[in-house]
Amino acid sequence: MSRGYGLRDDQWAKIEHLLPGRKGSVGVTARDNRLFIEGVLYRFRSGIPWRDLPERYGDFRVVHKRFSLWSKKGIWEMIFRVLSEDGDNEYAMIDSTIVRAHQHSSGAKGSSAESEAIGRSVGGLSTKIHTVVDALGNPILFF
Repeated sequence: MSRGYGLRDDQWAKIEHLLPGRKGSVGVTARDNRLFIEGVLYRFRSGIPWRDLPERYGDFRVVHKRFSLWSKKGIWEMIFRVLSEDGDNEYAMIDSTIVRAHQHSSGAKGSSAESEAIGRSVGGLSTKIHTVVDALGNPILFF
């Protein structure tokens, strides 16, 4: 299988011992953490919906559910921090973008819009994402 969308072996070696579901850790042992991570990377790098995830990565519903669970537990942020330590730090640049939010993403009773930094602007509901990137354009931090 081509690893064009996957992790290099050196990247995998840095994070494999940190992931839940590995052999010897508490809880259920995952079938293949690397295949799962590469499935998620494939989905985001290619821009496809979860439903169109190739079968080699498993049932898209299971992959999405596990992705969401890891997001809530902060595992993706931990992976990102570990892998971004090797950035080319000759230069650091800041980039930002404004992201439009759907009209139903804010304003409901008990809404968490403030914690998600969604606000009203002339163009409607939106938020701003700031990224610090290294000299190669690889992200180091998100705000």
